[in-house]
Amino acid sequence: VGACLMAPLTAYRRRFTPAAQLRANSWMLMTGSLGMLASTLPVQALLPHLGWRGLFWAVAAALTLAVGLIFVAAPPDKPAKPASDQGASGGYREIARQAIFMRLAPMGFFIYGGLIAVQALWAGPWLTQVAGRSAGESAAGLFIINLSMLVAFFSWGLVMPRLVRRGIDTETVMRWGVPLTFALLALNLTLGPAAGPWHWAAWCVSCTFVSLSQPAVGQAFPAAQAGRALSAYNLVIFSGVFAVQWGIGLGVDALRGAGASVLQAYRVSFGVFGLFGVTSYLWFVWSRGTQRP
Repeated sequence: VGACLMAPLTAYRRRFTPAAQLRANSWMLMTGSLGMLASTLPVQALLPHLGWRGLFWAVAAALTLAVGLIFVAAPPDKPAKPASDQGASGGYREIARQAIFMRLAPMGFFIYGGLIAVQALWAGPWLTQVAGRSAGESAAGLFIINLSMLVAFFSWGLVMPRLVRRGIDTETVMRWGVPLTFALLALNLTLGPAAGPWHWAAWCVSCTFVSLSQPAVGQAFPAAQAGRALSAYNLVIFSGVFAVQWGIGLGVDALRGAGASVLQAYRVSFGVFGLFGVTSYLWFVWSRGTQRP
């Protein structure tokens, strides 16, 4: 499914102005949130009638329809001229050595990857195991979270081009906005069982500041290298998804095995995740003055 993210981002980089790239990126993520939205209450309602196998056949049919529409309606891409210093070997090494990539990679790993990890997996167990919600209430809560994400990405698509025209770049927005994610995570962990869908929706929305890093990475490289740079950054993000999803699970299981309560296990595991996020943000801020553009 990686092509569903990498191909559009690369095409936007080659076709659109920087401001339009920000809008296109945000609205593409908005459509992804629509898919996440469909996986909550609609799935809960259809599951008794179709079963899991029937649902996956429906998803397969929808994907086939989408591929057909892209094949018929999407204009052919304009191939970028190969960069003179870009070879088949060592290309990713060159990308990883760039200052902008090194500055953004830790936040992409821990904050952006952590957002997807919680949105796609750990928000549900928190609602059922910590907040004591039923499966139906948890599905309704996930619906709220994903609807909030959809609205957030739609709003970024409206706001960011205006900010860019006023000289406010993505790095400035991230520098001022990302600390909100740590404050909201601390609030949720303090509230414990009282932290419900709206609290986690607010945290997820605050994490979308880091989504601005994707077009920032694409714009930092020549068009011929944009696909490779975005793919490398996407690998960082989804490595973070894996690490955070698995790491929180290991932490919860280990603490429960040591005699901690469910609430204590979740608080400590999410707290450690939050500390890694703070460290990645501090690196983002500090390294700005130590690395050449």
